[in-house]
Amino acid sequence: MRENPYKRLPPLERRPDGSLYRMTPAQRKRANALIRRECCCCEDGNCIALDDGDACACPQKISCSVCCKWFRWAVLPLDGTLEAEIFRDKDLKRCAVCGGVFVPKSNRAKYCPGCAARVHRRQKTESERKRRSSVDS
Repeated sequence: MRENPYKRLPPLERRPDGSLYRMTPAQRKRANALIRRECCCCEDGNCIALDDGDACACPQKISCSVCCKWFRWAVLPLDGTLEAEIFRDKDLKRCAVCGGVFVPKSNRAKYCPGCAARVHRRQKTESERKRRSSVDS
């Protein structure tokens, strides 16, 4: 018989007072979309990890708190911004171009990953144009 991988996951984090971390309605909506879109232990809204022969609704989809180990450790890290918003363990920054919230990879980051590529390309183009114009023919 195979061991359930759900049991090997670390325990859920709790607040200093012992309660579970809670999500706002907007965060819960994003979490439910993440559960549907990514590889969660859900099949037709039923939790596979808790399945003992009877259909069991996914506790994470019906709860406003982070109560599922699989969701916490396997699914939530796929959306680093949502994880940082819920747990506040990482600092969030606002993009200087679009104003969106993102988790910086360094303390110098100014742009979200989507805008960073565009800004870098524009800066490189301007630099090359300036370099070519200063060359004497």
